[in-house]
Amino acid sequence: MGRKIEKLLIEFARIHRFMMSFLREAVSPPYEFKEIVRQCYEIGWKSFPLISLTGFIVGFVFTKQSRPSLEDFGATSWLPNLISIAIVRALAPLVTALIASGKVGSQIGAELSSMNVTEQIDAMEVSGTNPTKFLISTRIIATTTMIPVLCFYVAGIGLFGGYLSIATKDDLSILAFFTQVFESIAAKDVFAMVLRAVVFGFTIGFASTYVGYYSSKGTEGVGKAANAAVVSSMFLVFIEELLIVQLLSLIG
Repeated sequence: MGRKIEKLLIEFARIHRFMMSFLREAVSPPYEFKEIVRQCYEIGWKSFPLISLTGFIVGFVFTKQSRPSLEDFGATSWLPNLISIAIVRALAPLVTALIASGKVGSQIGAELSSMNVTEQIDAMEVSGTNPTKFLISTRIIATTTMIPVLCFYVAGIGLFGGYLSIATKDDLSILAFFTQVFESIAAKDVFAMVLRAVVFGFTIGFASTYVGYYSSKGTEGVGKAANAAVVSSMFLVFIEELLIVQLLSLIG
C-alpha cells in the first residue's frame, strides 16, 4: 500500500514538473510560430470532415428526439429556442472535445511516443533543440486555440442540422429559425461555451503530450500511449464538464 502511495505521489510530482516546464517555455522566447501554425492545421483543418458530420448528426438527432416531448405540451414553436441553448451551451463544446480526444489525442500520444521510442527526443536535446518548447508547448497551444474554433463551427453546423430536422415537419424559413436562435442565446451562453472549449482544449493537449512524452519504450508503448491519451483526455473532459456546470450554476 505504501509503495502504491509513493508511486502516486511521484506521478503527481512529475505532472507538476511537466506543467511548470510547459508554462515556462510557452511564455519565453524564442517562439515556434511555424510549428504552432502547422499543429493548428493538423488539429483544426484535418478534423473538419469528422467534426462536420458529427455536429450535423447531433443537431439533427437532438431536435428529432426533443420534438415529441414539446408536442405533448403544444410547444413545438419553442424548439429553436431549446436546441439553440442546448447546442451552444453544452453539446457543441462537449462533442467537439470528445471527437478531438479520439482523433487528435491519439495522434499526439502516438506521435510523441514513437519519437520517444526511436530516441528522436534525445537527439533533439543533443542537437540543442528544446523538446519541451518544440514538441509540447506548440501542441498544447494549438489544441487550446483550435478547439474553441472548432466548437463555434460545430455549434453552427449543429444548428443547421436542427433546422433541417424542423423543416421536415414544419413550414419554417431558415431566417425565422435563426432569428429565434439568436434571440435565445445570451452572452452568458457564449461565455459558457468558450470557457468549456478552452479548458477542454488545454486538457486534451496537456494529457496527450504528457502520456506520449513519458511513454514506455518499445513498440508496445506506442499503442498504450495512444490508448491512454484518448482515455485520460475523455475522463478529464467529463470531470471538468461536471465542475464547470457546478461553477456556472453558482455564478448564476
